Amino acid sequence: MRRPLKIARTLLSVYYAYMAEYRAELIFWVLSGSFPLIFLGLWNQAAQSSDLGFTPAEFARYFLAVFLARQFSVVWVIWDFEKEVVQGKLSPLLLQPIDPVWRHFFGHLAERFTRLPFIMLLVGLFCLLYPEATWIPTPYACFWGSLTLLLSFFLRFLIQYTFAMLAFWVERATAIQQFWFLFYTFLSGMIAPLELFPAAVREFALWTPFPYLVYFPASLLIGLPVDLGRGLLTMAVWGAIALIVNRRLWRAGLKHYSGMGA
Repeated sequence: MRRPLKIARTLLSVYYAYMAEYRAELIFWVLSGSFPLIFLGLWNQAAQSSDLGFTPAEFARYFLAVFLARQFSVVWVIWDFEKEVVQGKLSPLLLQPIDPVWRHFFGHLAERFTRLPFIMLLVGLFCLLYPEATWIPTPYACFWGSLTLLLSFFLRFLIQYTFAMLAFWVERATAIQQFWFLFYTFLSGMIAPLELFPAAVREFALWTPFPYLVYFPASLLIGLPVDLGRGLLTMAVWGAIALIVNRRLWRAGLKHYSGMGA
């Protein structure tokens, strides 16, 4: 156990230092993920003129939680991996005694820590603009909300890394990610709480991985009623499916790989 922990600590510290070099760029990345805060204003205004089942303050809390869920689960591994395969940069990484996935994983994990101050700054600004929506999460909400935020990051990383494996066969695996993002946008709860969806659409969405990447952790953070057991089980099932497919594509892809130096 000592060697894996040492490797993990080294990778995390190296990538944290690397990410910290681009603090100005990180501000723009954090702001680019503030899309839910735009919907906050729209739904807040709609709630004032009609009964949607949510008060303006509840909409504000929900979209702040969505903003946090997106900030902590953002993933870009497919773009990095596609470049490594297409440009042959994967070849020297395969010669090292570490699976390349860990470099990507700890790079993403370190980036969470570097963007944390900017996230807190925006949360503070939110509290100033919407003081009536400020709330203190219960211990239950803190524990399960934080845990599912972490699990949503793991799940999204694993799914996107599985799509990235297709770069062994196609030059633009990112096109598949863009197609996936369409469903993610509408079914994850990013544009509206699932309670506002038609019952059939909501039930269909809950069998997909999308709500568990945003809606599920966001709802736990603010205390919306969700089926915790079903949510955790669904995340585990989708995670297991993605892991199995990922490992099979990885082994098949390495046999197919013909990058520079391979």
